[in-house]
Amino acid sequence: MPSRLRWLAIAIFALANALNFMDRQILAALAPQLMQEFYLSNSGYGDVLLAFSLCYALSAPLAGLLIDRIGLTKGSSLAVGIWSLAGMATGWTSSLGGLMACRAALGVGEAGGVPATGKASAVYLPPRERALGSAVFQIGLTVGAVASPLLAESISRVYGWRSAFVFIGALGFVWIPLWWFVSRRVPREGEAASAPSTPAREILRDRRYWALLAANVLLMSVYSLWVNWTTVFLVQVHHMPQQQANYHLAWIPPVFATAGGLFGGWLTLRWSRGQSDVTPARLRVILIGSTLLLAGALVPFMPTPELATAFICLSFFACVASSVNIYALPLDLFGAGSAGFAVSGLTSVYGLLQGVFSSATGRVVDRYGFTPVCFAVALLPMASWLVLHLALRRRPA
Repeated sequence: MPSRLRWLAIAIFALANALNFMDRQILAALAPQLMQEFYLSNSGYGDVLLAFSLCYALSAPLAGLLIDRIGLTKGSSLAVGIWSLAGMATGWTSSLGGLMACRAALGVGEAGGVPATGKASAVYLPPRERALGSAVFQIGLTVGAVASPLLAESISRVYGWRSAFVFIGALGFVWIPLWWFVSRRVPREGEAASAPSTPAREILRDRRYWALLAANVLLMSVYSLWVNWTTVFLVQVHHMPQQQANYHLAWIPPVFATAGGLFGGWLTLRWSRGQSDVTPARLRVILIGSTLLLAGALVPFMPTPELATAFICLSFFACVASSVNIYALPLDLFGAGSAGFAVSGLTSVYGLLQGVFSSATGRVVDRYGFTPVCFAVALLPMASWLVLHLALRRRPA
């Protein structure tokens, strides 16, 4: 492609991902403090995550359809505006009901985040570059995940936890005019390289789409565990103070998520060179990632928090190396015009997974600890690869 400006548009959406994840992860970073403030057990904390996740899941298909209908610029700006307001409102709540309502509203706004980035990838990038584009988006998620515990802890210590939510939530209103400025100057060169768009009703009839949804649920159980529970794990299992857990260790695993995304995108780009069908390369990368994820079962047995964090880092790396390829597959299969809706399905099932999984995890951890949860999420990604292998090994004629 003659224009390198396409990567500027991708970078702007990576920044949106950073803000998205910061607004989401403040709760995880300050969870031990808020659990005391609102008298929450692990089960109660899981239920707060459930409120966010259910609204996130139920809103995602509608958000994807809306973005396809009104366009990427308006749709993404609306999503960022809603989740920024909800993030700020969290800092003003004074009851558990208010906290859950704010997290639910945050889920509605953030439901448009992944469909918008998927749409941007389909609009600006050709198929071979889309996993690499997803890796760039992952850099944004990593920036948000790294910055969130550090910023939240720093602001909370000086100004209180409420100020952390208000300040970080307000950053979204800086992104919106920046994106409008860039969107008017970057040509949409990826649309010409895309497969023809597929109507939503035909996507829903395609068995490959349902295989993608199932595979995403199975793989992202790993991500859902450590993105929400790392600080709690370090505090409860290794008896670290919240401040020490956030400053010293909790920010490190997301860095490895970015490394994994870049590795998965680069490997697909290399293995698919000269081939019109990138699916075999994507499946090979997903198999490698799923094999590495088996090591995650060892996390609870590590004798020190540093060693436990090292295995959590490996889990993030391997999970995201696979994930960037799963999120690129609906763009390959269904085209740029339907990208928002196609990707929203993955967003929706991830939200449902996170809601049910978080609530169940809290109850299992209260009763049995983290060991059975870690065993389960170590095994599920291999099933994810198998589902995709069976569904995609032969394309429909």
